[in-house]
Amino acid sequence: MSAQVNALRARPGVLALGADGPGAITVRVQVPELWDTLAVRCSADTTCLMMKKAVLEAFGERHNPAEDYVLKLRGFEVLDEHAPVSVAGAHEGSTFLLSIRRRRPVR
Repeated sequence: MSAQVNALRARPGVLALGADGPGAITVRVQVPELWDTLAVRCSADTTCLMMKKAVLEAFGERHNPAEDYVLKLRGFEVLDEHAPVSVAGAHEGSTFLLSIRRRRPVR
C-alpha cells in the first residue's frame, strides 16, 4: 500500500538517498509553497537534515538556505534534524511537511 501512497500526487520517480538495505524506508515530502510532493527512499542512517537539503535541491531551491525551512512530521517540528529519519518517528509511507519558517506577507 505504501507504493500507492508515495505515488499519489507526487512527482514521478523516487529520490534515493543511500543504499537500499535493512531499515530503508520510503517517505513523502510535501512543500506547500511549491504545491509539489516528492517520494524519498532513505537508508537507515539518512538524517533529516540530509533529506531536507536533498529535497530542496531536487525542487531547485537555491535562494533560501535550508535553515529557512522547517521540517514537520505529524504536525510537529523535527527538533533534532541530525537524527536519522526513522529515529525522528517516520515509518514506511510517512509524510513530512517542508515549509518556509517565516510567513511572508501577502500583498
